[in-house]
Amino acid sequence: MVGAESRLRSDGGGRRLNHVFAGATLLLGLVLLLVGGALLVRGASEIAAGYGVSPMVVGLTVVAFGTSTPELVINAIGASSGATELAFGNVVGSNISNLALVLGAAAIMAPIKIQGQLVRREVPLLLLATTIAAVMALDSPLEQRTALIGRSDSVVLLLFFCIFLYINVLDFVEARRADPLMAELGDYPLLASHQADTFRWLLAIGGCVLLFAGGKLTVDSGVELASSFGVSATLIGLFVVAIGTSLPELVTSIIAATRGESDLALGNVVGSNLFNTLVVLPVSGTIHPIEIPDGGLIDLTMSWVLVALLIPVFYLGKARLGRLVGSMLIIAYVGYAAIRMMQSPG
Repeated sequence: MVGAESRLRSDGGGRRLNHVFAGATLLLGLVLLLVGGALLVRGASEIAAGYGVSPMVVGLTVVAFGTSTPELVINAIGASSGATELAFGNVVGSNISNLALVLGAAAIMAPIKIQGQLVRREVPLLLLATTIAAVMALDSPLEQRTALIGRSDSVVLLLFFCIFLYINVLDFVEARRADPLMAELGDYPLLASHQADTFRWLLAIGGCVLLFAGGKLTVDSGVELASSFGVSATLIGLFVVAIGTSLPELVTSIIAATRGESDLALGNVVGSNLFNTLVVLPVSGTIHPIEIPDGGLIDLTMSWVLVALLIPVFYLGKARLGRLVGSMLIIAYVGYAAIRMMQSPG
């Protein structure tokens, strides 16, 4: 009897020790994310200023893709091991948290106002990409078969990403039209020296490396903590992994918003979601077809609704995302999370 009690104490102490270690690892990951986000925003902003590139273009490419690297790596690893529910939940959950938590927090820190024509095209493109992904997930009601994102669907999404890149490169080369955003080009001087150029690129690259390392540590430790408390795999993908991999976007967008780089804050979110939908999801689907889990259509619908709500915000009135709308986005995310947790059998 005494030996059994000793073993129970030992097991309990071991579990507590594992929880403490996972919590410390999670904290380290968050620190790396904060430092990496600061370095990436600073490096990308200064590179844009030095070469005369609009902050929106940088936000839609370098920053957005750099902060989405954790999702790409984690999903590729998950797909190769057959963990497709985790991959799906990570992409869709990350998109939802980007649109609700990240944009909401950035708008609360500093209202986001966009004047350029670029965002007036990128947001509808994101809506189109989200709609295509949602339609691809309708196999069950439309064709009475298991709903999944197969390899042919993945190729289609990757081709759309190629079109997106082509449009942005073409815009950059032919950016001579009278656009308030493109008018910024004349205000940026060239870099003073090659050494300064190298230093800024090192800042951006170092930020991406730290973001990747921090995101990996955050997700791994978060999954370990969630699993130890019996949380279902679906919820882990939607919230623990998704929020963990969205922390880079949250950090970079908040920093950009507080520095007055509203173009970079919004461009980071839109570009990241486009990258998640048109690259991360299809790359995972190419490695292993992704089956749509229970409640997956609800998640895709929520993502679509959040994108659709941005169109009247930026197309009507003052084209401004203020603190009130930002607070409403965060409240909507909390409500969505509560509903999904109540629906989950886990």
